[in-house]
Amino acid sequence: MYYLKLILRNAMRHKLRTGLTVLGIVVAILAFGLLRTVVDAWYHGSDAASKTRLITRNSISLVFSMPLTYSSKIRQMEGVKAVSHANWFGGVYVTEKNFFPQFAVQASTYFDLYPEYLVPPGQMRDFQRDRKGALVGRKLVDAYGFKVGDQVSLRGTIFPGTWEFVVRGIYDGTEKNTDTAQFFFHWDYLNETMKRTAPRRANSVGVYVISLASADRAAEVAATVDHEFRNSLAETLTETEQAFQLGFVSMTEAIVVAIKIVSFLVIFIIMAVMANTMAMTVRERMAEYATLKALGFGPGHLTLLIFGESLAIAAFGSALGIALTFPVADKFGKAMGTLFPVFYVNSETLIMQMCAGLIVGAVAALLPCVRAANMRIVDGLRSVG
Repeated sequence: MYYLKLILRNAMRHKLRTGLTVLGIVVAILAFGLLRTVVDAWYHGSDAASKTRLITRNSISLVFSMPLTYSSKIRQMEGVKAVSHANWFGGVYVTEKNFFPQFAVQASTYFDLYPEYLVPPGQMRDFQRDRKGALVGRKLVDAYGFKVGDQVSLRGTIFPGTWEFVVRGIYDGTEKNTDTAQFFFHWDYLNETMKRTAPRRANSVGVYVISLASADRAAEVAATVDHEFRNSLAETLTETEQAFQLGFVSMTEAIVVAIKIVSFLVIFIIMAVMANTMAMTVRERMAEYATLKALGFGPGHLTLLIFGESLAIAAFGSALGIALTFPVADKFGKAMGTLFPVFYVNSETLIMQMCAGLIVGAVAALLPCVRAANMRIVDGLRSVG
């Protein structure tokens, strides 16, 4: 208790210097936590992916489709529990700024493969019955004010024209990392329209979603599917849902790496600032440390005082930075809208912030501790004045 009081009093000797150092640590820890949360949001799709789902697409690119007839063949393969299909729609809601994923899905089977999407039974029945019905995620409701019964118009880009929908249901997620920023509607509605306006594009599928009887058979089933359609007009590439999601992340891998580097660079910079603060503190107190040594206090006592002061400043600044991370991340996530469907501070980020703060305090005190411990009494007393 005595040492703690002495450490706190030492830390408050130069209130301005200590205050500015704490402020720097707060900003660094806050920035580190926010940047790590952005990285986590980038990988949310792969982290939330199911091990019992496979995604089959055209082996050339997602831009190219596959025949609808593949569905029955995939369903008959050993190890396949269920299969559904979907098309990326890519429409515009009011303006290009309002971006959110839109999918035309096989309404009768698609949501059986995604139990993490929670839809009230009554709303699901209404959606199934209405060919122009749509299901929207909770985050879209918060962002655009959608409610059940609203009419929504999307301007098609991949599929030209103005498409009219009626919101029949709102889905939530079973987990915090479930994507609730998507817009689903009937694939049959899209296909019937294509039959009238562009017959060559009808009966085509963007991706097949395969539910597996066992996650252990993922590689086997994927190989079977791709072998089945080898040398066809639309060869396939089947991969786990996680690998499929990581394929999108890899397109922006350079940005993700840059953000990671910057997050650690921020910690390195504040570490240098903290080290400079402790070096100045020790240099000013050399005479005091020499006096303590002359009175019989050993190097361990001096090390404890310096180390404790550095950790106290770093811990206080880190605690404030961590506390501010939550409201700042919440406001940042809302400002980004649907750009980051899932944006929250997870426990791993908090642990990294705490560890970063402790490391900053410990490393910043190393050289000052060594200097004070090895100082000769006569040299320390000579520094008076």
